[in-house]
Amino acid sequence: MRKINWGIVGLGNIAKSFSDGFFDTNRAKLLAISSLNIKKLEKFKNSFDINEKYVFKDYESLLKCHDVDIVYLALPNNLHYKWISEAIKNNKKILVEKPALLNFSDAKKIERKIIDKKLFFTEGYMYRYYPYINEVIELIKKGDIGKPLSIETSFGSNLLTKKKFFFFKKKKKINPDGRLFNLELGGGCILDLGCYVTSFSILIASLVVGVNYKNFDLINVKKKIGSTGVDIDAEGEILFEGGFKSKIKASFENDIGNTSIINGENGRVIIRNTWHGRDEIIKIINGKKTIIKNSMTKNIYSYQIESISEKILENKNETNFLGFKIDDTLLNTKILEEWLNAKK
Repeated sequence: MRKINWGIVGLGNIAKSFSDGFFDTNRAKLLAISSLNIKKLEKFKNSFDINEKYVFKDYESLLKCHDVDIVYLALPNNLHYKWISEAIKNNKKILVEKPALLNFSDAKKIERKIIDKKLFFTEGYMYRYYPYINEVIELIKKGDIGKPLSIETSFGSNLLTKKKFFFFKKKKKINPDGRLFNLELGGGCILDLGCYVTSFSILIASLVVGVNYKNFDLINVKKKIGSTGVDIDAEGEILFEGGFKSKIKASFENDIGNTSIINGENGRVIIRNTWHGRDEIIKIINGKKTIIKNSMTKNIYSYQIESISEKILENKNETNFLGFKIDDTLLNTKILEEWLNAKK
């Protein structure tokens, strides 16, 4: 059975979590790795049994490796545009960690390059490949809750303080040069966590008959800026053309969780752990509650890796309906940019 050979550019924490997904796949192989950090290279090589000839001390060499079918770009946000462009130059299929781009202008440039070369491109929202997301979509398509009217979706946890002695809290030490709290690296809760809630809003809005989800207004935006200059708490509402509304929240300051509630004419669906899939789905129709157990049995990244690999084996240039296509990246980037630039 033929397998798709993957290469990873950048070996941070997310790359390690992603790589664990290869242990639960049949159509994919982690072939090559690249990093500027020698210690990380050695650790990854040993952990994932990488052949020495596919261990690269610079990113360019991996991109030029003819044995690599697709690259996963697991770099800081501010480096995405440069290395997506370099991957395109080398005719590599691409999965880039979210958010793919930091502004709409760069997203449009990448779109043109992708279309010109007819390359496979997708963005790393792994939750979209989870089996339970498919179940939620089927619930909506079957009309179980009637026509969807709105969604409330959030993602956030307290990264700023910790409990110390009963009710007293102590500030955590924040690294101003780290990825999350540095403006130049594309930090802030909107880009790091808010991109999930906007991407899910797009998915659900796209299912609603009579809604043009590509046209929207962003209203009621509230933001709090932290000591390093990045947004640490943010919310707003997306009004999609046709009437569907999404209330969105992201935070580095508050433990707002990761629940999503889809409200319909006849009922609602509650997803208690939207982004990690570790809990059940609750369907409520006319006051009657139904629990849908989580059907995930594998590593959370394996579903994404396997689905993308299957599409490449089928010579497709796009993921399936659930996956992120370049059009989705454009729209999501536009919403995020407006959220970032909106007045408080």
